[in-house]
Amino acid sequence: MDYASEKHQRILCVDMRSFYASCTAVETGQDPLKCKIAIVGNQEQKGSVILAASPLVKKEFGVRTGSRLHEIPNRKDIQLIEPDMGRYLQLSTEITKLFSRYVPKEAIHVYSVDESFLQIDGTSRLWGDAREIATLIADDMMREFGLPCAVGIGPNMLLAKLCLDMEAKRKGVAEWTYEDVETKLWPVSPLSAMWGIGSRLEKKLNRMGIFSVGDLAAYDLERLEAVFGVMGNQLYYHAHGIDRSEIGAPILKGQVSYGKSQILMRDYTDRKEIEAVLLEMCEEVARRARRHFLAARTVHLGVGYSKRAPVPAFHRSQSIEKPTAITMELYKVCLNLLDQHLAPYPVRKISISLTNLSDDSTLQLDLFNPRKKELHMLGYVMDSIRERHGSASLLRAVSYTDAGTSRRRAALIGGHKSKQRKKAGE
Repeated sequence: MDYASEKHQRILCVDMRSFYASCTAVETGQDPLKCKIAIVGNQEQKGSVILAASPLVKKEFGVRTGSRLHEIPNRKDIQLIEPDMGRYLQLSTEITKLFSRYVPKEAIHVYSVDESFLQIDGTSRLWGDAREIATLIADDMMREFGLPCAVGIGPNMLLAKLCLDMEAKRKGVAEWTYEDVETKLWPVSPLSAMWGIGSRLEKKLNRMGIFSVGDLAAYDLERLEAVFGVMGNQLYYHAHGIDRSEIGAPILKGQVSYGKSQILMRDYTDRKEIEAVLLEMCEEVARRARRHFLAARTVHLGVGYSKRAPVPAFHRSQSIEKPTAITMELYKVCLNLLDQHLAPYPVRKISISLTNLSDDSTLQLDLFNPRKKELHMLGYVMDSIRERHGSASLLRAVSYTDAGTSRRRAALIGGHKSKQRKKAGE
């Protein structure tokens, strides 16, 4: 592979190590690297998700983000603490201000609450080379916030991110160049260890005889494109460490989609209850699409069952002739997929996504649906009310039933609790 014409930028990928757990440790006067803290979504539920664990908990007990509460040993020295999302977001904002000391705002891409990309080209005369800037940022972070961080450095966003995940999180600061792709990236196996490859994609690649990143890099490009389309092209070039996206753009430039996934608080066995949650989720993804004046031709539905169920989850999609962002039309497609594929077992997870998007600013009228124009406008009117008065200001009737989840989730930040802080003088 000839890298001469590829990007040779100076990109930092900065990750706050065990961010939620580290923030909580600092807030309670503890050392993030020495205490044992696990941030739990809901302590009252044994199946609750672990949102973060301090480095010692990860190292000694193998606890990871996404583990369940019941997987944590029942020990007095492990502190189980529920999240304070409001405080985490506030600290994340302050950390972004710290980054702006070293680069202009347009050179900062906040990838998530605890991870950001910084393009530092042209700053060497002010702050030194990439490693020196990374060290300065890490020192500032520890001195001002008491928070540890790791920094991956690369010539593009992808390699900076891979360097972070595969080396910098162990060493603190690390750098990858194109020369490191063959020796550091290609040996990576299983494929799901590479950022951007999930378990479902990994299984499909395995069936094609691809088990490592090196196998993927050596695979025939035309065949990958035939199987995966544009994503096949991206997989091939990413396996070679090539990423042509600009700072702030998604690293994986696949088709834009809008989705929502929800793990239910209990098993849903009644079809009507499942439909209630499905309608709420259709409302949310339709709202997100309308916010960008987009409509979808393809609807994807995924349903995961209770662990006791003897059948696997299903993921199916259906395309329609005319794109739509009308909630009830998307809901009708989901009901059709549910009719075809739902097994008679308790449901615990539902996911919906919209793809194959097109402009929704113009509407093609339908002779057999004379109210379509009114329904189209109604969605935007409802969205404007929610934008002004809050997401819970206008809800469908199903949200007020025992099955509905929107009312509870409207009080959350990032899907989790935010503690109410006392005002000064109280």
